[in-house]
Amino acid sequence: MPAFAEIYERIKLATNSRTQVELAEVLDIRQSSISDAKRRNSVPGDWFMKLFEKFGLNPDWLKQGIGPMYLRTEQGYMPQDAPASLAESAAHYGDTLARGIVASIYQMRSDYSDDQPRPSLDIAGKISLPHSFTRDGLCVLRMRGTNMIPTVMSDALLGVDTLDKDVISGRIYALFAPNEGVILRRVFLNGSQDGYILRSDSSDFPETALTPDLLAKRLLGRVVWILQEL
Repeated sequence: MPAFAEIYERIKLATNSRTQVELAEVLDIRQSSISDAKRRNSVPGDWFMKLFEKFGLNPDWLKQGIGPMYLRTEQGYMPQDAPASLAESAAHYGDTLARGIVASIYQMRSDYSDDQPRPSLDIAGKISLPHSFTRDGLCVLRMRGTNMIPTVMSDALLGVDTLDKDVISGRIYALFAPNEGVILRRVFLNGSQDGYILRSDSSDFPETALTPDLLAKRLLGRVVWILQEL
């Protein structure tokens, strides 16, 4: 990865930040954190996530100067006064996989009941996703709870394919649950093959048994990707 100075200059350019104080406000961190990163000659990984979520900035461009600066199509431009050394390659604009799509992020909490229509989920924010992360029927959720640790951490972003309702034992699915809203569980066919078992990755949470009809009613879709800090 390039030295701190190169990435730092790209971040300042893209966010129009002239000083460490201004950049600290953009990243919602202390100014001393920027000084520490400069001293270590290393950019913290969560900076890239924040800049991606807040501005749609392409992590590859920030790190290497390749690809479009922005993954959001409405911000896919390069400032006219940008130094030539920071310019991106125009060839990437014709690549479908280099395009970004802005998607809504939904909260998992809702008032669900089996005898009522499914409630609408509240929007928690927006995110610009790489084209390869998108598909028909995609629903992006912000993880709530700790039952899937260590696989899925709290506040992770989840891509749920709401068109994938074919249950394969051991995979992670998003389901509605009474008094909770949307939950995440691994789904397994039970021993007698006449129902399903829902399991968390954390042993602190008990298993739940569901009939095939109830599973079909509650199932939102399969989790196809996870975005989270390591």
